[in-house]
Amino acid sequence: MGFFLETLFGGLMVGTLYALIAIGFVLIFKASGVFNFAQGAMVLFSALAMARFSQWIPGWLGMEPGIVGNLLAIVVTLTLMVIVAWVIERLALRHLVNQEPITLLMATLGIAYLLDGLGPMVFGSEVYKIDVGMPKDPVFIMDNLFQGGVMISLEDLYAACIAAILVICLSIFFQKTKTGRALRAVADDHQAAQSIGIPLSRIWVIVWSVAGGVALVVGIIWGSKLGVQYSLSLVALKALPVVILGGLTSLPGAIIGGLIIGVGEKLSEVYIGPMVGGGIETWFAYGLALCFLLVRPQGLFGDKIIDRV
Repeated sequence: MGFFLETLFGGLMVGTLYALIAIGFVLIFKASGVFNFAQGAMVLFSALAMARFSQWIPGWLGMEPGIVGNLLAIVVTLTLMVIVAWVIERLALRHLVNQEPITLLMATLGIAYLLDGLGPMVFGSEVYKIDVGMPKDPVFIMDNLFQGGVMISLEDLYAACIAAILVICLSIFFQKTKTGRALRAVADDHQAAQSIGIPLSRIWVIVWSVAGGVALVVGIIWGSKLGVQYSLSLVALKALPVVILGGLTSLPGAIIGGLIIGVGEKLSEVYIGPMVGGGIETWFAYGLALCFLLVRPQGLFGDKIIDRV
């Protein structure tokens, strides 16, 4: 039982990281109705910027690397992501208002390639390590119930708490604020939103800035665990089954979907993998997502689309 619970907790912790990535997809889709292929590139770009600014800023200010330098690097990187969001809106999105969804989809693909190339060109292509002071030591829980207890990582536990706080804050933002309701109106109909006075350009800058902030959080967490390198942009592929499972329009769905995928991957790897020769964790999530597409295309918490003809 102790080993099962350890595997279960490991899956839950991994699932929160998947959910963090999925949140970025959900944010853009809720505001534009388009799947954002650039989210993975935004994770890589923000992580590279964070890693380099955490090295450069202490040198510029003549201080030792540490918490203050990291906090300043986070602020500077977040400001940079807001500037990137503004440039994306100015150069691409404002020219694509009321265009077909496939046009916006291809625009996000172009933005992804641009950021993938721009990040290493500006900040370098070496493998960097991000250290923001999160504890990495394992802790043991339930040691009074099982011999040796259940081991979980403090770093994963911090990531889970960050994900929960983000979801709560963003859910309140979308449901309770005037700007959040405007974001949902823009997603439903760009032209109608403009006709009632909603500033589309400002809304898109806001949502891309928030998505950039989420990408920065993901980049910091994944970068501290695995290092910042080009393959970091591929972590977005892990979120595809999550958003399909949870629903493209639901922030809580992103969390629930991430937890289901994370736990499913870990349990299938440990208990089913040996029976099928291993490797099941690489395709389990996509198989589950395919099943959901067949029986419930909108996901567990997504909005059902009704077309009136």
